[in-house]
Amino acid sequence: MKTPVTADGATANLSLPARRSFLAGAWAAVLAWPLAGCRRRTNTEVPQGSAMEIKRAGSQPSGKGPAEWFTGSVRIDPLFKAPAPARGAGASVTFEPGARTAWHTHPLGQTLVVVSGVGRVQRSGGPVEEIRPGDVVWFPPGEKHWHGAGPTTAMTHIAIQEELDGKVVDWMEHVTDEQYKG
Repeated sequence: MKTPVTADGATANLSLPARRSFLAGAWAAVLAWPLAGCRRRTNTEVPQGSAMEIKRAGSQPSGKGPAEWFTGSVRIDPLFKAPAPARGAGASVTFEPGARTAWHTHPLGQTLVVVSGVGRVQRSGGPVEEIRPGDVVWFPPGEKHWHGAGPTTAMTHIAIQEELDGKVVDWMEHVTDEQYKG
């Protein structure tokens, strides 16, 4: 290791702890340099109406999946709808065995995170696929698809999508029993 150099260019005879302290200070200065022009944001600078928000579990009522959009017994528990300018929305959806959505699309796509049970998903023209806890499914914008529980096991997923021009989903025809069975 090289001996540290003082400000006037002379070498310093420093002990090992002193050398470590010198190097730590030097590195702190090097790492802080890019931040020298930054300033700390204070709470008074948060835009009006913008603040952290916590939605407590159970604070929003559950709803039954409407028969126009679902086959079988489905419970929808809203999780969040982000305020503008954000567009995201999410819900926990529980499908009893055999229950499923109708065919539908999302203008900006949809992400499903399977939480429990065994489910099924299908995109138009593709095979029926099984999904399990921990699986994450992405449907691109405009892709026609459906999702639901397996025939003998309930399934819960978290569904996340974004709004475009006031819409998060375009509902279509019901999935037939033949399509569901694959």
